[in-house]
Amino acid sequence: MSRTKIKSSPPKRRIFLVDDHPVTRDGLARLINHEEDLEVCGTAGTAAGATEEVEQQKPDLVIIDVSLGKGASGLELIKDLASRHRRLKMLALSTHDEALYAERALRAGAKGYVMKQEPTEHVMQAIRRILNGEVHLSKRMSDRLLHKMTQPHSPPTISDIEALSDRELEVYRLLGQGRGTRQIAAELHLSISTVETHRAHIKEKLNLMSTPELLRHAVEWVHSQAS
Repeated sequence: MSRTKIKSSPPKRRIFLVDDHPVTRDGLARLINHEEDLEVCGTAGTAAGATEEVEQQKPDLVIIDVSLGKGASGLELIKDLASRHRRLKMLALSTHDEALYAERALRAGAKGYVMKQEPTEHVMQAIRRILNGEVHLSKRMSDRLLHKMTQPHSPPTISDIEALSDRELEVYRLLGQGRGTRQIAAELHLSISTVETHRAHIKEKLNLMSTPELLRHAVEWVHSQAS
């Protein structure tokens, strides 16, 4: 008597979410868990929590918000996880303009960048492309990077803000959110003198002559990113 073999479905790909907003985490988790081939194996709201949980869960892909709140940097988390888990695939998710953050995320170790304003199907497309070993960027960002690679001697078009290093950009963002030097030092785990050095470099790169001018410039930029 022959037995009918039941074909088992392939295991679901495991996704880990890092975002400091519970509503965003829960909403994205529901969307992912609704897919037949994907499942969320864990979530974290902080960089420290993510580092520990990723070590335990060993996901196929980690989705990381670029801004994790309280001064935490998703870019720094991407760099840290990339150094700890060389084969780990990561997707950066953010409300920030991809023109400013996408290339930084790729340099940090992510394999793609998606803005939170994108339709759900674009997020799912990014997840699957990265899981399949590809890199995901919007067409606009892909064209921009290709142009940059193929026109190495053309006049620079990078804005002043893009000239800031990742850490300088974090300090600049926190200044724009009303943080003082001591608060920034505490949130980023830096010395006060290091923060002051970053502030000096920011003023130099942005051609700002005074601290009040720097603060006004930073506040206006943060407001423009939120609008």
